[in-house]
Amino acid sequence: MENLKVALIQTDLYWQDREANLAMLEEKIWPLKGKVDLIVLPEMFPTGFSMETEKLAEPMNFTTTKWMKQMAAQSKAVVTGSLIIKDGERYFNRLLWVTPEGEIEHYDKRHLFRMAKEDDYFSAGRDNVAFEVKGWNILPQVCYDLRFPVWSRNNSDDEGNTDYDVALYIASWPEARESAWDILLKARAIENLCYSIGVNRVGVDGNGISYSGHSAAYDFKGGTLAFSEKSEEELIIELDAEKLLEYRQKFPAWKDADHFYII
Repeated sequence: MENLKVALIQTDLYWQDREANLAMLEEKIWPLKGKVDLIVLPEMFPTGFSMETEKLAEPMNFTTTKWMKQMAAQSKAVVTGSLIIKDGERYFNRLLWVTPEGEIEHYDKRHLFRMAKEDDYFSAGRDNVAFEVKGWNILPQVCYDLRFPVWSRNNSDDEGNTDYDVALYIASWPEARESAWDILLKARAIENLCYSIGVNRVGVDGNGISYSGHSAAYDFKGGTLAFSEKSEEELIIELDAEKLLEYRQKFPAWKDADHFYII
């Protein structure tokens, strides 16, 4: 594992306007070329958090997927974020993980936000996955997933090898519940002996919901590496591999963990 440089793009979004959002984000990504290994965009970055699936959904390998491949190639970094994907007859809030070489992996949001009736329009994901970059294993999660710690449990073997090194949350997390976002991001880092990163949007969406950002990165002890409030901002952080591995050896709480797996 080498140190990992990550860009957190906290931004407002144009409501249900894919063309405007991709053009805006392209301008934010261009200056990052060669500076970072991973670029993280908010939940449903092409449209905002909308339930208009039939109007806004794309198939895989369509406009936004191709745009992400172009951005990854140009920036020489992995680009990730979620969008509305139609797969067969079902709709998913799908996080795409796109490498500079054009490889694409995905994670489908597991916990659908019933208070916004997301579960009426989308199908829930079934698979918990981790993606690799520069020797780091990254656990991707989407917004409401943050409230369910069992789903992000970082299991380890007898040698201390863990499922992942970074828990990554992309979100459209409302300002009204910002304290829960702040607390749970730190908790996920501490309990899983990992780095925790959250990327949220700002602004007001087409439903009148206000978002306060609070994009952040925390280390394995809950220490703040970066934090942004309500402004549009690109945070660049460097995750230290040596410090993470040393802490896991000095404070091996993983040896006392209860072993279980979701089936």
